[in-house]
Parts: sequence; C-alpha cells; structure tokens
Amino acid sequence: QVQLVESGGGLVQAGGSLRLSCAASGRTFSNYAMGWFRQAPGKEREFVAAINWTGSRTYSADSVKGRFAISRDNAKNMMYLQMNNLKREDTAIYYCATGSRSYYNDPTDLESWGQGTQVTVSS
Repeated sequence: QVQLVESGGGLVQAGGSLRLSCAASGRTFSNYAMGWFRQAPGKEREFVAAINWTGSRTYSADSVKGRFAISRDNAKNMMYLQMNNLKREDTAIYYCATGSRSYYNDPTDLESWGQGTQVTVSS
C-alpha cells in the first residue's frame, strides 16, 4: 500500500513562493501518475495539478496556471509543487495524491491521499 507524506507548507506573504514536497513509499513510484489537491476552510477539496508517470505531461487547474508548477523525481520517489506569486485564496491544506494508473485522465484517477500540509498566505 502506498504511503504519501507531504512537507514544505507554511506561512508566506502574498506574492511569495513555497515549494511543497511529497515523499512516496510502498510501491514502485515511477509507475503511477501523481497529483496535488487542496482544501480551503469551508470548501470542498479541489484539484490543483497532476503529472503522468514519466513527468512528460502535466495538468493544472486554471486558478494556478502560470503560477504553480508540478514536477517529479522518480529516482528519489519525490513529487513537488512549486508555488509562485501566492495569493490569499491559495490558503488551504495541500494534499499529495496518487492512483492506480500511469497516465492521468481526470481527478478521479487519484484516490490515495497523504495527510496534507498547511499553506497560509497572508496579505
């Protein structure tokens, strides 16, 4: 069974940057698509970004395009989310996720979650 552990969250001022990391274990990391979701207080969990098994294709929500970048290092069993030009509305718990497929089709493909890391953006 896959285990996912997020890190890198924290408090940052609007306009600043953070890099989230996700460490995966329990299965062959490089075989599976990965992604990031987030959940703000009082809101439903929403898709942020995804990446296929090789890292050759990435997908992002419209709300973060041009500001966030997803990447992975299969040699280290790690996935990352570089977040730039952060806005107050990016405040949320960010979750690393994976599924049972090597490619990414839609958010329902990613059904295994980590515990999350808090990102707070202040004005």
